[in-house]
This record gives sequence, structure tokens and C-alpha cells, in this order.
Amino acid sequence: MTTISAPVPVDQRGRWQLFWTSPAMRKMRRNPLALGGLVITLLFGLIGLFAPLIARPADNCLRDLNITTANEVYSPGVALRAILTPPASCYKIQRLSFQQQPTVPDAQAPFGTVNGYSIFYGLIWGTRTALKMSFIIVGITLLIGVIVGAVSGYYGGWVDNLIQRFIDVLFALPPLILTVVVLTIMRARFTATGNAYDPTVPIIVAFCIAGWAGYARIIRGEVLRTRELEYVDAARALGARDWRLITKHVIPNSVAAVFTLAVLDLATIPLSVAALSFLGLGFEGGYSEWGQLVDFARAWLKPEYWYVLVYPAIFIILFSLAFNLFGDGLRDALDPKTR
Repeated sequence: MTTISAPVPVDQRGRWQLFWTSPAMRKMRRNPLALGGLVITLLFGLIGLFAPLIARPADNCLRDLNITTANEVYSPGVALRAILTPPASCYKIQRLSFQQQPTVPDAQAPFGTVNGYSIFYGLIWGTRTALKMSFIIVGITLLIGVIVGAVSGYYGGWVDNLIQRFIDVLFALPPLILTVVVLTIMRARFTATGNAYDPTVPIIVAFCIAGWAGYARIIRGEVLRTRELEYVDAARALGARDWRLITKHVIPNSVAAVFTLAVLDLATIPLSVAALSFLGLGFEGGYSEWGQLVDFARAWLKPEYWYVLVYPAIFIILFSLAFNLFGDGLRDALDPKTR
């Protein structure tokens, strides 16, 4: 008598359902602190995205948007342009007067003013600056670190030795000092041309030079472990070339550790950019950046002017706390040892 086995049921769930019901996501959903951090980061994302609609554009921004009144920014065409490609003048903090003494919050400046600048406008547009700089810098450093670390760990030998000795030299220098040195050199070259100095590109380059080595060191350790696994040997036996092995098999199974580190680094970039403002190497005065507002508040640290420092401090603390909570939760969810 022949026995017919029952057919194995086929999992009909889509990719989104498989992702949502995965062990990592189940653990993430059970972590209220991580979910709270994610909600706050999404809130900051919405603030940065819709900054032109939350903080009405100043006069120069209105001119560059080809509109005459602030209410026109809510029209669909102008709103889309202001959100996606705002002119550089929109990042200038709205200056309501030239009075140095802070003024109390009112309808025109909900968070008050300092040095004549609207604190509310600077914080809202500064959120966009913080997100832009954070994601660009972390994205570039992560890409460089993953590529260099994968090459170093996969090939080993003199290639690994050369790359690691260069990384040791970078680690011997404090990151802030290295950033300041690179930024000072680039600033001198940019200003020597006689053109208007925009510190955005020099700041990004300086942070990328100082930050990629940490990712490369972590990826190298993961690649050293991954390249010895059976499925890599099987792919090599089937004739897969080195580049395909690295991009298709080694890197995808080695980047989980650096993703959590990247999320945590997103919280520190705005603080580092703000530190450059205190050193006079950051954005020019009046640019919508949180460090500028904290710098303005140094001369007015008095109880009656509490709003000058409290509001920027709340934005900076919440931004850093949110990414740290989400990053910690993501690290716990992706770590198989904690499941």
C-alpha cells in the first residue's frame, strides 16, 4: 500500500507581511521606548519636510519663490516647490528687527526673538538642516565604510594590512580635531577664490573623512566571519566572482551591525555641527541651524529670557533622544543573542 504524504503548505504572505511578522519586528513592537523614539523621529521628519508651511517664508524667500505674500505659499504649485527645492534664502532666519535684546513670544514670533531673529523660524527650518546634514553625512560615511571594510575583510593579506594601518592613523586623531583641520583647510581654499563661502560641502567632506573608519572596522570584522560560511564557499565553488560574492552574499549578511550604529550617529551629527558654530567654522550667522540659536543665547542666560535657550535645548534633546531610543531598540531587535 502506497502512502501519499500531504502537500507542504505554501506561505502565501507577501514581503511586507513577512517583514512585519519577523522576529526582529515582533521584538521591536514590544519595545515602547523604541516605538516612542520612532514616533518622535517621524515627527521631526514631518516638521523638516513641511517647514515652509509651518514657518512662513521671510521676505527674501518670498522674492525667490516669486510670490508677494506669505499666504501664497499654501497654493499647491508654490508649496510643492518650497517643500522640494526651497531657495537658499529660505534657510536664512527671519529677522524681525535689529534689536539685540530678546523679545517675549507673541503672535509674530511664537518662541520670541533673539538678536532680532525669530527663534521659531530658526528651529523649524533648522530641523530641515539637521536632518539634511545627518542623512547625507551618515549615508556617505556608511557607503564608504561598507565598501572599504568589505574589501579589507574579504581579501585580507597586504590589502587588509594597508587599510587597517591607515585606519589606525585616523583613529589616532580625535574626530573633532580631524574635522576642524580638514574644514579649516577647505575653508581657506574656498575663500581664496573670492566667491561666497558656503560651508555645506566642506562640512560634509570633513565629517565623512573623519567618520568612515568606524564603519569600515566593524564591517571588516563581520566580513571575516561571513566569508568562511558554507553558502559563500558554495557560491565560490559554482564560479561566482569576487565582486559578486562581496555584493550579493557577504555584504548583505554583514551590514546589520552598522545599521544600528548609523541610526545612533544620526543623533550626534547636529550636535557636532552645532559645536562647529561655536568655533566659528560652521554656518554663517543667521542661518537656520540649531547651533546658531544656542550661540545667540549665550549672552542672554537670565531667568527672564528663559525662552531663548529652553526652546532650542528642547529641540536638540528630543532629536538626540529619539534617534538614540530608536537605535537602541533596533540594535536589540537585530541582535540574535537577545531573542
